[in-house]
Amino acid sequence: MNKKSHTDYFKGRQLLIVTKHEKEKAIAPILEKWLGVKCIVDHTLDTDLLGTFTGELERADDPLSTVRKKCMMAMEQSKYDLAIASEGSFGAHPSIFFSTADDEIVMLVDKKNNLEIYSRELSTETNFNAKQIHSVDELIAFANETKFPSHGLILRKNKDDFTLIFKDNRNRRTLISHFNKIQKSYGSVYVETDMRAMNNPTRMKIIKAATKKLIHKILSVCPNCNTPGFSITEVKQGLPCEICHAPTRSPLSYLYNCKKCNHLKEDKYPHKKNWEDPMYCDYCNP
Repeated sequence: MNKKSHTDYFKGRQLLIVTKHEKEKAIAPILEKWLGVKCIVDHTLDTDLLGTFTGELERADDPLSTVRKKCMMAMEQSKYDLAIASEGSFGAHPSIFFSTADDEIVMLVDKKNNLEIYSRELSTETNFNAKQIHSVDELIAFANETKFPSHGLILRKNKDDFTLIFKDNRNRRTLISHFNKIQKSYGSVYVETDMRAMNNPTRMKIIKAATKKLIHKILSVCPNCNTPGFSITEVKQGLPCEICHAPTRSPLSYLYNCKKCNHLKEDKYPHKKNWEDPMYCDYCNP
């Protein structure tokens, strides 16, 4: 029996992009080029049911579970058996102090072939910010810092109040008008960057990068059964120090595992070096 190629899995199929925020602009061209699929968007699907960036509805699950739910929910409500979705998280970078980050997950779910493949892109390239302000001068300063008007802003009474909220502020006149309406009644205004993809080109760029990573994963096929998504599942540390030969925290090998047939492959010395620089050794450079 001949093995499938990666194109046999996807070529000619319709792929549902699960989004209500125009993410297909970043995702569709890449998928259609590399997988040979026809991308579809169902505008009746409401992904905000799983959580909104502005907090009206809190995200109940972790990002990975949420993006999986998006795909499954969309396929249950439609005729499609192939779907892709993304989920973004914004906040403090996990390892770079005093830096904010955009953490994007993009997942493809193929019910026909029982496949789930996802990628992640963590980037400090984000305009994510928010502030309670009291004057138009403060508003304009915040707008200038956060790439307005190419990037949208959202205004409301305060961080935890959703009774009066203005989204889709994309020009200065509308922004100031909405600011004045809230400030007149409450004295101050909470302004935040609009992190919805269609109003945030910087975020759209990170989603595109995550999608390219996903394609790289999909095109990596198992050498045993040719199933797409043959990717790194574990990193083994311990590359020895060049001077003292003690194991360092640097990668000694990468482990690849096929989810379909469980074939395991170890790629030793993934960075093409047998020794680590002593500057990365906890013994030589404590």
